[in-house]
Amino acid sequence: MASVRWNDGMSVNVEVIDRQHRRLFALIGQLHEAMTRGEGNSVLRDIIEGLVEYANVHFATEESYFEASEYPDCEAHRRQHRDFVTKVTDFKLGFDEGRLMLTLDVMDFLGDWLVDHIQGTDVSYAPFLDREATS
Repeated sequence: MASVRWNDGMSVNVEVIDRQHRRLFALIGQLHEAMTRGEGNSVLRDIIEGLVEYANVHFATEESYFEASEYPDCEAHRRQHRDFVTKVTDFKLGFDEGRLMLTLDVMDFLGDWLVDHIQGTDVSYAPFLDREATS
């Protein structure tokens, strides 16, 4: 798996959200690098925990903008967020308990989900947001 990277084609034209998306890409990149360097489980665990925490911060940010803009697909988008957090939290629990390992499949899931979510779902809310309020 090649590490996923942010590009300007992923912009939703809301700086705070684009900045958070870039941070999520950076966290996935850190996780990928730590895995390929063979870092210990404690390092991987810390990065995974940081990813889950930051994803929750980011999702809360997006959802606050949905409510303020009366975005019509807010609930479906929230469900996608909850599903992602549930999957990553379940993985983290399995990793913490020694039942699961960080694999290329997990890395592919994280990178693919983020890219697909931004390009397939997040771009749909951009026209509804008041850019003046979100800059």
